[in-house]
Amino acid sequence: MMKPGPILRPRTPRRPGFFLRVLSVLRGGELYSATRPTFLIASLVVVQALVLVSAQGKTTLDGIYTEAQAKRGETIYAESCASCHGPDLSGGGQTPELAGREFNKDWNDLAMSDLFDRTRATMPADKPGTLKPEPTADVIAFLLLKGNFPAGQTELPSDPAALKTITYVSPKP
Repeated sequence: MMKPGPILRPRTPRRPGFFLRVLSVLRGGELYSATRPTFLIASLVVVQALVLVSAQGKTTLDGIYTEAQAKRGETIYAESCASCHGPDLSGGGQTPELAGREFNKDWNDLAMSDLFDRTRATMPADKPGTLKPEPTADVIAFLLLKGNFPAGQTELPSDPAALKTITYVSPKP
């Protein structure tokens, strides 16, 4: 007596995989009507992912200021900030430090526009709001230099809208 063999089912034609369908469409082919919604949804997901990646912008670890800008900022800091915050940015008493662990913790993951706006509106303490945008950006560049953030080829912008695209990210110890 013979054993029965496996039951063979007739092969049904399979539709091409998603990426083959995409290639077909890109080459001018037609989409199956049943896959149009799937294709559209997948396309939207891909587009959203690309938008999110491009919108992430720069961080303070990407060399967002120049050494020349930081040098200008050092001069302004000595004239307008050092009397309260100290020549080494260490602060003291009621005056916070402007570099180091606590400073990084306070600003980490915030937009650079937040630091810029706070500095511009409240400093120097004896004449709040008197720093113009460009000198404010220069002072922040000096703070970044002293905080061991890398310098780059482009100056830190003084435009709050441009600063919103830059995130303060603390350097790794």
